Amino acid sequence: MANTSARMLRLLSLLQTHRYWPGNDLAERLDVSPRTLRRDVDRLRELGYPVEAARGVSGGYQLQVGAVLPPLLLDDDEAVAIAVGLRAAAAGIVGGIEETSVRALAKLVQVMPPRLRRRVDALRTYTVPAILDAPLIDAATITVIAHACRDDERLRFSYTRRDGNEGIRLVEPHRLVTLGRRWYLLAWDVERHDWRTFRVDRLTNPTTTGTRFRQRELPGGDPAQYVRDHTSSVPTRYRAEIVVHAPASDVEPAVARWGTVEPIDDRTCRLRMSVHDLADPASMLAALGAEFEVVEPPELRTYLQRIGQLFIKCAAN
Repeated sequence: MANTSARMLRLLSLLQTHRYWPGNDLAERLDVSPRTLRRDVDRLRELGYPVEAARGVSGGYQLQVGAVLPPLLLDDDEAVAIAVGLRAAAAGIVGGIEETSVRALAKLVQVMPPRLRRRVDALRTYTVPAILDAPLIDAATITVIAHACRDDERLRFSYTRRDGNEGIRLVEPHRLVTLGRRWYLLAWDVERHDWRTFRVDRLTNPTTTGTRFRQRELPGGDPAQYVRDHTSSVPTRYRAEIVVHAPASDVEPAVARWGTVEPIDDRTCRLRMSVHDLADPASMLAALGAEFEVVEPPELRTYLQRIGQLFIKCAAN
């Protein structure tokens, strides 16, 4: 990992499990030499983190049990990024962390110098969040899955498929991936002997098994692209076609991978999307800020009329 700050955060995250890490295993996890690892451990100690070390062939590192950890020192950009992330979490789709995020944000802003508070306030004032109708994700579920990915520990959970059938799955978790408005778990299915993607909102009662595993090589190597390719092949409920009165070159960056844009002329283009939820094209059109005509489906016209009437009513109050 080329970025030193990111590498040290990763090192601290591993040490905070309070397990004993052999030096070679820890260096391999971070993709660094043992010498670089020793340097990073020394930096953590300088910041006040009590890291214990054992020398010799089987030597390794462990964070002192029961230690009260000091805060990491943040530069200006890191502090602003955390503040923005906490604001998003306070209004996000992960349930159970809204109030905690607000409290943490209040503490962070309180100790910020005025110049940083002004930057955070500017971002809040001039940023408009999209209205989402995403499934609510339990924070505890996300935490259990993330820890299992980090610790290379097998995970068992109940899963409801698209057809409504429910079953127990045993997997070797690889990564959590956010795609659009949904969270996905990318994992090796132990019983099916293949890679699978699981929508986290359909997943319940995740439990770690205590069984460790060695991560397999993911085909293509890119978790986000793998999930994107898999979900694009899943049948969708609606196929939307919209004529947008804006150049294709202006529409394409906003649409990105969520649809296709075909130029009609220099000032008009055709947008096509395959979606499960009509809120997706509605949010996209609102973000574009251009006039348009819905070709299909008729349900999208009805949805836009209903949302439009709601907006007009609320704006008039």
